[in-house]
Amino acid sequence: MRVFNEIAVVTVICIKSIPQRFWASLSTVVAVGLVVTVLLAFLAMAAGFQQTLRGTGAKDMAILMRAGAQAELNSGVSRDQARLIEEAPGVLKGPDGKPLVSPELYVIVDAVKKSALPDDGNMKKAPKSNVTLRGLGPAGIAVRPGLKIVEGRRFTPGTNELMVGRALQKDFVGMNLGDTVKLGNASWVVVGVFELDGSVFESELWADTPVVQDLFHRQNVFQSIRARLTSPDALLALKDYAANDPQLKLDVTTEADYYAQQASRTSDLIQKLGWPLAIAMAFGALAGALNTMYSSVAARAQEIATLRCIGFSGTSSFLGTLAESLVLSLAGGILGALVTWAAFDGLTASTLSGTTFSQIVFTFRLTPAVALQGVILALIVGFVGGFFPAWRAARIPIVEAYGTP
Repeated sequence: MRVFNEIAVVTVICIKSIPQRFWASLSTVVAVGLVVTVLLAFLAMAAGFQQTLRGTGAKDMAILMRAGAQAELNSGVSRDQARLIEEAPGVLKGPDGKPLVSPELYVIVDAVKKSALPDDGNMKKAPKSNVTLRGLGPAGIAVRPGLKIVEGRRFTPGTNELMVGRALQKDFVGMNLGDTVKLGNASWVVVGVFELDGSVFESELWADTPVVQDLFHRQNVFQSIRARLTSPDALLALKDYAANDPQLKLDVTTEADYYAQQASRTSDLIQKLGWPLAIAMAFGALAGALNTMYSSVAARAQEIATLRCIGFSGTSSFLGTLAESLVLSLAGGILGALVTWAAFDGLTASTLSGTTFSQIVFTFRLTPAVALQGVILALIVGFVGGFFPAWRAARIPIVEAYGTP
């Protein structure tokens, strides 16, 4: 019990002495906070991207692509294969008795971000970004029951009309209701804006499949087939059906699993960029923490020696000094989390998907789990930065301490 009392007393003394070195302590807090802010900005980006993609799709929706294809962009399926899937077991039928199967076209087109638009508003000078134009047939909207038309209406089959995802509308130029936008060699009119539970589909343009096939020279070819299942358990029957028919050399998975896989690839890349940068910056913060704590030990050398003379152990000096460093780093971690929350949480951005090479609009998400990672990094910096000064405090010779001016 006495040891714990000693540790508590020395810890309180160390923490109360922090204002005596205000500017040095503040610089340590700010340095650690900057490291945490950089890390959490990347992690919040990755978390937001993951949430957007993993929130896309359902377990009772199957997506079929060419065998070996990693994404819709490099897949290809024929009209005959789509017709065979309509006869597959486990496929749900709509109120009209027709199977809910949607062969879909996936085309990359150019668009201009609002953030890239020059001051004079000349779109011809602005750099172009890739966005997805998805060709949909009659069942394309029926297989997405969560769809909400928030402005305008659906496109009319056989016309150059577009439906625009809400996220894409917010981030790109010329995507408002009634706007005319040039895609490829044709002009298109925006007739509707839709929302779909914040999913990746909100970063897409939708149009009538035959029109897209004709204008982009993709006759009788699709990139993927979506099939609404009677239940998630029906996926196995559909897989067996596709495997046993020699005309169907297609990979079958749920839409939810497909987008979860897409999310992990890009979010892993974002985190691989964020962590090394944060760790490199952490060495700078570590140098500041070491300098601050060595100064603290030097300033309290006689105080520490006095405690040692009256019976306090070196362990109490070690832990008390280490606690001071951890408190400063914890303050920096909390500061970094608050700055990230204020500056980035809820911020809308777009990034290029590593598999589809098109822009996906998402929102930064600073979740408690993400913030905790930043605080842990701050405490690691504080522990390492305080360990050696604390070791010095525990072993400083009493005679040397009283000789310190």
